[in-house]
Parts: sequence; structure tokens; C-alpha cells
Amino acid sequence: MTRRATRGVLLGDGIEMSDGAPPSKILRYAADVRTLALIGGWFALVALEFAFAPMNPWVVAPLVAVTCMGSFLGAVATHNAVHCPVFTARWMNNLWQVVLTLSYGHPVSSYLPGHNLSHHRHAESARDVMRTDKARFRYNLFNLLFFTASISTSILGAEVSYARYAARRRPRFTRQLAVESVVMVAVLATLVAIDWRRALLFVVIPWQYAAWGIVTMNLLQHDGCDAASPWNHSRNFVGSVVNWFTFNNGFHTIHHLKPTLHWSLAPAAHHDLVAPHMDPRLDEPSLPAYVLRTFVLPGGRRNFDGTPRVLKPAGADEPWFTDDGPLPATAVAVTADVLPRRRA
Repeated sequence: MTRRATRGVLLGDGIEMSDGAPPSKILRYAADVRTLALIGGWFALVALEFAFAPMNPWVVAPLVAVTCMGSFLGAVATHNAVHCPVFTARWMNNLWQVVLTLSYGHPVSSYLPGHNLSHHRHAESARDVMRTDKARFRYNLFNLLFFTASISTSILGAEVSYARYAARRRPRFTRQLAVESVVMVAVLATLVAIDWRRALLFVVIPWQYAAWGIVTMNLLQHDGCDAASPWNHSRNFVGSVVNWFTFNNGFHTIHHLKPTLHWSLAPAAHHDLVAPHMDPRLDEPSLPAYVLRTFVLPGGRRNFDGTPRVLKPAGADEPWFTDDGPLPATAVAVTADVLPRRRA
């Protein structure tokens, strides 16, 4: 068996290939045609906005809103790419990460430390830089709005620390991170030179929205869940429309139990493997309805079972890697091993 066809093998840059596909294909899963189309549509939209959009507020405002949502899809595609690469060829995945960097406004490689190695391996513990106990406003709407800002220094610190570690231990990761960073800065500088107002409206603001949105999803999908349970550690948003556009990102329990599973397989896996064991209250049929009920209407911050949410002490982040590499996983979704194993 070749390395690329091996199930769940780390590629050396911290990214895993999952459930191997025939190496003759360009795409590992045909469903990623949707990913390419939506991300390609975002680039086409930005190009049209730079070339033709009148700078009338009544025109600009809806264009900025649509562009923000498109950039958020770039962040979701980034999340998917660092778990399950799109292409069979490594060089195409590296190029795709550069493309996603420009849609998301953040080097894709730097997404890996805080998300894959901290959050997934140590969910909701002191080693999770994105744990929801850091959201501590009394009025829950403020947690929705400012959770990302409140943990931004922790995320940045994790990225910088891991980049220093990788510079000594993972040269391939370091080269890829450097390429993504240089291209992003160069493209942004070029767009600012062409038209700084359009660059701000149609690139910088959408990038900021994408970063806010993808981190805030962590709050929506984990706050008030049971991190000690192998089945009830995540909240799922199962509406068909939101999942079509976000590449099934709403199916979060199965994602933590099997992070390398391709997004197109998540609904069936959720139905077959998760739903029979999970508390049904963690299946939310509507994301907007959940946000309205939880963050806007009276009722306070609660656990999924209706009991009041009692926050743990925020505390300082604990190290999740050393000079020898990432520490062993502590998250129950990783250690419980509750999913059936595939027969050899």
C-alpha cells in the first residue's frame, strides 16, 4: 500500500489523507467540484467588483455582504482542506492552500496548530486555545459577537509558537507557510495599490468576517455540550440549506470522532454512527433559530440539556506540544475509540 493510499496517514506537514482514493483521479472526491465552484465564484465576484461595481452605498452594501459570506465559505473550505486534502497530488494541494489563503485572508497552514493539534486533540480543556469557557460575557449576544476577539491573542500565540517549532522540525510545513504568507501580502498590497477603497470593502472586510465566522462556529458547536461524553461533545446543525453551502460543516460530532472523513460522507455517517447514541437535543434543525434562541432572546446561557451553563475558571492556556512534538490527545472524541473499525 502506498503512503497516499494509507488511511489516516500524516503527510509530514501535519495534514492527513483519509480513506484513500484511486491516485489516477485529480480530485479525491467528486463532491469537491462544489468546493472548487463556490470558491471560484468568490474570486470571480471580487474581480467583477473591482472592475465594474459602482461605489454607490446601496450597491456596495449588499455586495460586501455577499462577498463576506463567500469568504466565510473559503474559511470552511480551509477547515476541510487541513483535515482531508482535495487533490490526489501533493503539489495541487499546496497550490490549493495558496488559493484558499487568498479567499480566507489567513495562511492556511497556520490554521492547523490551533485547530487540528490544539482544539481537536484537547477539546474544551486548558490545552484547547479555542475553548468556550473563554466566552465570559453575562449577556450571551456579546459572547457571539466578541468570542473571536477574546481568544485572538491565544490563537496567534499558538500559531507563532508552532511556526517556531516547525522551523526546526518541519521544513515542508515552513516552506508552505512562507509561500502562503508572501503571496497573501503581495496580492493584498497590489489590490490596495490599484484601489484601496475596493480592497478594503471587497477583500479586507470579507477576510475579517471569515476569520470571525469560522472561530465563532466553535462557540456554536461546543458551548454547553458535554466534553466528557464520546457522543455529546458537539452540537450539530442539520439543516439542508446551510449544509449544502458550508460543505456539511454542521455535522460536527462525526467530524470530531473522525476528523479525516470527507465532508460529503458526513451526513450518512452522522445518521448511521452518531445519531443512535447521541442525545437528540444536540441536533439543531435550524442554525438561525438556534442563534436567535440562544443569543438574542431571554433565557440565559444554558447547557444542551437545559441546565444553567456554569463556567470553569478561564485560566491560562496549557502547552499542547513540546520540542518532541504534539502531546498525546486528551479529548474523549479521540481517546474513546467508539466508532467501529473498518475491516482490513
